[in-house]
Amino acid sequence: GRGRGRGRRGRRDGKDAWVPVTKLGRLVKEGKFKDIEEIFLYTLSVKEFQIIDHFFPPGPESTLRDEVMKIMPVQKQTTAGQRTRFKAFVAVGDGNGHIGLGVKVASEVANAIQGAIKNAKICLVPVRRGYWGNRVGAPHTVPCKVTGKCGSVRCRLIPAPRGTGLCASPVSRKMLSMAGIQDCYTSSRGHTRTMGNFIKAIYYALQKTYGYLSPDLWAPRALGRNPMQEYSDFLKKTSK
Repeated sequence: GRGRGRGRRGRRDGKDAWVPVTKLGRLVKEGKFKDIEEIFLYTLSVKEFQIIDHFFPPGPESTLRDEVMKIMPVQKQTTAGQRTRFKAFVAVGDGNGHIGLGVKVASEVANAIQGAIKNAKICLVPVRRGYWGNRVGAPHTVPCKVTGKCGSVRCRLIPAPRGTGLCASPVSRKMLSMAGIQDCYTSSRGHTRTMGNFIKAIYYALQKTYGYLSPDLWAPRALGRNPMQEYSDFLKKTSK
C-alpha cells in the first residue's frame, strides 16, 4: 500500500554518527582523554559503548577482539505456551590488560550477540599483570592469587613461572589470553558445567587483580583534578 516504507528516507546519512548523551562521552569525543587509562584512573563510569570504540576503533586491524563464549536458549512459560529466547555470552579483550564480559537476551541469535558485544565493551576493565619470581622482562602472570565467584562456581587464579603457559580449561584459557596473561595456574570448584557462571567467575577474578594493594603500590601518588571538574566550563557550554 501507499503507507509502506514511509518516513524512512533520509535517515541513513547520520545513522553512524555518534551523538554523546553523557558528560564522559562528550569529553571523549572532543579528545579530552588521551587514552582509556585516564578513565580507569579516575573510576569514571562508562555508559556508552562508543567511548570504547573511540579508543579501540573497530575494523579488521582492531586490537580489541570479541569472542562468543556461549549461546543458550532460555524459555518463559506464558498462557499461550512457551516463549523461547536466546542468551549470549560474549567476551572482548585486547590481549594487553583489558577484558570485558557482556550478556544479552534477545529473540534472535544475531541480536543477542550484537547486544552482548556492546555490553562487554561497556564492562571493559583493566587487568593487572605481575611476575612469579624476579622482575625480569614484561609482566606475564597474575600479580597474586585471586578468586572470583558466581553462583556455586569458585575460580582461583594462581601465579605461575614464565614458560608454564595457561594451565586451565579451554574457556578459562580463552579468557586469560584475551586479558593478556601468558602463564597461570587455575583451580575451580562448584558446578562449572554452568558455563555462564563459570565465565563470570573468571571475569570477576581478573577484575580483582587491581583490588589488592601490593607493596610496589604503597608509594603515594598525587592525583590531578577530576576531569569532570577540570572541564566543567566545557561541559556547561556544550550542555543542551
